[in-house]
Amino acid sequence: MSHISFAQFIQNQAIAHRGAWKVDGLPQNSLASLHRAIELGCAGSEFDVHITKDDVLVVNHDAEFYGIDIATATYAELLAKKHPNGESIPTAEEYLREGMKQQKTKLIFELKTSKLGKERTLYSADLAVQLVKKLGAEAWVEYIAFDYDACKRLAERDPNAKVYYLNGDIDPEQAKQDGLYGLDYHFSIYKKNPTWVKEAKSLGLVINAWTVNTEDEMLVLLNQNAEFITTDEPALLLDVIQKHKK
Repeated sequence: MSHISFAQFIQNQAIAHRGAWKVDGLPQNSLASLHRAIELGCAGSEFDVHITKDDVLVVNHDAEFYGIDIATATYAELLAKKHPNGESIPTAEEYLREGMKQQKTKLIFELKTSKLGKERTLYSADLAVQLVKKLGAEAWVEYIAFDYDACKRLAERDPNAKVYYLNGDIDPEQAKQDGLYGLDYHFSIYKKNPTWVKEAKSLGLVINAWTVNTEDEMLVLLNQNAEFITTDEPALLLDVIQKHKK
């Protein structure tokens, strides 16, 4: 475990979805969007991680990088394309190393489900924990995933890891039993299951909600004391948080 004091990290509810990219037209999941989220003062910056054919973890939302299929391409093959700002696809290692240069914004590591099957997805979970441990990045990283088995694998590989499930089909009690740290569900799921936030909190689970882009929905979650809110509009959310505190 890295010797970073958790007190140094910013305490607010704002998680920038794929970094803070929207206002300045930055590429999603780029190092530039990570830096912008840090500059804004977001509590976390979320990023998406896929595994290449040659077992390199890379950061991109879609399964393709400008037309190149990530799962069936080597990392070297992905370097043929660049983001419009000139960046190559970041490796997860590059992204984490960049994020570890500061101690205010958490790095919210979304492990993407491999289209090549469960075995590849679980292997990418193993590689993710190995990488985070190698870099001593444990204090910065919290994990999220849509694959429930991958969430359980992450928690198994690092019992101290903060792992949240994304898909919305597991109740708080089951998530707690399986060693998860929290729920990170689409905000509509909490509306359909109005007792879940309270139940989760009573079990000691942390609540995040995605992807929340309107002031009204932000206020609903702030009023429910959700610990985190993932948004494409982090500047708006930070403004709403300030107004909500008054």
